[in-house]
Amino acid sequence: MGLSHPKSQALLERAQQVMPGGVNSPVRAFKAVGGIPLFIAEANGAYLTDVDGNRYVDLVGTWGPAVLGHAHEAVVEAICNAAQRGTSFGAPTEAEVTMAEVVRELFPSIEMMRMVSSGTEATMSAIRLARGATQRDGIVKFEGCYHGHVDSLLVKAGSGAASFGEPDSGGVPADLAKHTLTLAFNDADGLRELFANKGAEISCVILEAITGNMGVILPTPEFMEALEEVRSQYGALIIFDEVMTGFRADLGGAQAYLNFKPDLTCLGKVVGGGLPVGVYGGRKDLMHHISPLGVVYQAGTLSGNPLATAAGITTLNILKQPGFFEKIAETTAKIEDGLKQLIAEGNHQAVVQRAGTMLTLFFSDKPVMNFDDAKACDHQRFARFHQIMLREGVYLPPSGYEACFVSAMHGAEEIDHILRAANIALAESAE
Repeated sequence: MGLSHPKSQALLERAQQVMPGGVNSPVRAFKAVGGIPLFIAEANGAYLTDVDGNRYVDLVGTWGPAVLGHAHEAVVEAICNAAQRGTSFGAPTEAEVTMAEVVRELFPSIEMMRMVSSGTEATMSAIRLARGATQRDGIVKFEGCYHGHVDSLLVKAGSGAASFGEPDSGGVPADLAKHTLTLAFNDADGLRELFANKGAEISCVILEAITGNMGVILPTPEFMEALEEVRSQYGALIIFDEVMTGFRADLGGAQAYLNFKPDLTCLGKVVGGGLPVGVYGGRKDLMHHISPLGVVYQAGTLSGNPLATAAGITTLNILKQPGFFEKIAETTAKIEDGLKQLIAEGNHQAVVQRAGTMLTLFFSDKPVMNFDDAKACDHQRFARFHQIMLREGVYLPPSGYEACFVSAMHGAEEIDHILRAANIALAESAE
């Protein structure tokens, strides 16, 4: 018997009268998996509880930030203490400086940084900086890598590997999209060819070096070599979008996992401990182009907000305790190993791909290496799998193109629950 969601249904009907689709972010609408979006009443530790009282082991983790678990006592205390001193000043605070120092400690490539209020702001600002520093307009992105709803980045590939992009959303001017060149992720030869033809026009390459927005996909060594080649030969800047992978793929992000030093890095999600915040930064000489030192303008009243910095400092200081992050990664590896065993025992056409504390189960008969591979997965089966997992009390991302996130509060009991549910869902979704 399925779970009952009458209160969520009623809230959805109300929400649809005042919000497009009844949601404030598209993936929350559950269009890819069927059913209705669940309205959450509270979250604690490794669990979510919806407005109908149904409780779930959570593998979304608010898309990454809940790395310590939901409503972590120390984080909540830090936010409350900060709120009592004022929620926003529009002026510098010591907490901003402290948080920047902690970020630099964990991400040595970020010699200097600027705080913003979201990951989208971070990527938008980093691209503007790259264009200003190089005096070039062109940018390169990869299909399936999502960098926020920035006009320049909502672009799909054109008709050829080296063609200019086309808008992938209404409201994006073609004249702006033409400056964005799009390639397949892990296409080392295509990247080299593109730069051979247009390298003098390209300011930067932006990518999720380990992807999360088309599921967890790792780059090949050859692809990483090609990135280094085009940087050294053509002077283009490499921007790592670590909004998802920061403090998740590794404590020091994808760049630590891959041992690659980007020119600029964008952070979000975990860096604010669950509150709205983002960071972009990198080489000091590049950051000196930002106003008031340089001519590249970027500003924000809520940048470095005292609540977000309090939550971020607390979260990062806990995360960097010896062995803390490694324990979460070990838990994630146990879930990965358990899923792989279930897949092998049931002879299911599925693969599990993991980096640190994030993983994805793809319904595919081969490893997923790019967006075309991700699109070719059996998304109808994922939708059935998702519905069954929900029925069995496990909350997964409502899309086959997303990553699951594990927290410090997931323990043996939660691992067993996830794997028991997955065993049922793998079998029933195959029918």
